Amino acid sequence: MYGSRGVGAFAGRRASAAVLGAALLVAGCSSGDGDGDGRGDAADAAVTQQPKETDPFWVNPDGLSVRKVAELQGDGKKAEAEQIRKIAEQPVGEWISPEKPEEQARGYTEGAEKADRTALLVLYNIPHRDCDQYSRGGAADGDAYRDFVDAVARGIGDRPATVILEPDAVLHLVDGCTPQQYHEERYDLLSGAIDKLKGLKNTKVYLDAGNAGWGNPDQIFDPLKRAGIDRADGFSVNVSNFYTTEESIAYGKRLSAKVGGKPFVIDTSRNGNGPYTEGDPKERWCNPPGRALGETPTVDTADPLVDAYLWVKRPGESDGECKGGPKAGQWWADYALELAKGS
Repeated sequence: MYGSRGVGAFAGRRASAAVLGAALLVAGCSSGDGDGDGRGDAADAAVTQQPKETDPFWVNPDGLSVRKVAELQGDGKKAEAEQIRKIAEQPVGEWISPEKPEEQARGYTEGAEKADRTALLVLYNIPHRDCDQYSRGGAADGDAYRDFVDAVARGIGDRPATVILEPDAVLHLVDGCTPQQYHEERYDLLSGAIDKLKGLKNTKVYLDAGNAGWGNPDQIFDPLKRAGIDRADGFSVNVSNFYTTEESIAYGKRLSAKVGGKPFVIDTSRNGNGPYTEGDPKERWCNPPGRALGETPTVDTADPLVDAYLWVKRPGESDGECKGGPKAGQWWADYALELAKGS
């Protein structure tokens, strides 16, 4: 769709696998998600947590990329396994699906707490999500969304968590994508979600604010305020997109100056080579070739207004059925290798 678009879908990920994996990792086990052929053990990938002082976020030992490393090792593809390890050894966002959200949030935060780290969670279930594009879907209505957020909050409890709230939801209120009749409800839902999550003891919330490719940033200041940015810890930029860290800092600082000096986080998961500039401008965000992993997650950033570089988008998972990719959110081995080799 629009050139500013960038949230690859995660709706296609199987919720049952996420719940099972979260439950098993707390028990110290690992599980498959049905995506491979059953060979390999996540333990073989042997990922460890990053140094807490610079990267306090949790590396999921049962993450999909960890299991892919184990599968490649089991197949004797050691060189490819080491490339995918570049992804597996970094903390990435856990996108909470609408099936059993409380169990997912509990499993991820318990696993993170056990490792003395903070879980990075992403909520992407707003009604009328993604304007009928690759990530179409979301909660059936406002009440269903409130139930979803309530369940996530119960699952998090008092454990440490950082939540990226609804990628693209505010941007699509101002870019002509979300129909006008849904605007007031969306503002109310986002504001309510911030209040609910900020009511938890150890949860930080970053409301998504689009990316540096959005051509009219002046239009997003007031919508961010109406959605409750003043009560959030800050905002996120570049989620699932490819704009450079420098471009994202400049964009974020411009927004921050208009919303009370709020800090922000940047998704650097795939911005190592910057944005793609060829092909249809409306789909440059979708599985662009020649990209690379960006700065690894850290709270040691280049600007005091930037709270962290994060890998919100999970590198190696498709943006959608474009440029030969599988359904949104599914693992695409060739693309994952391309990202890793380009870094």
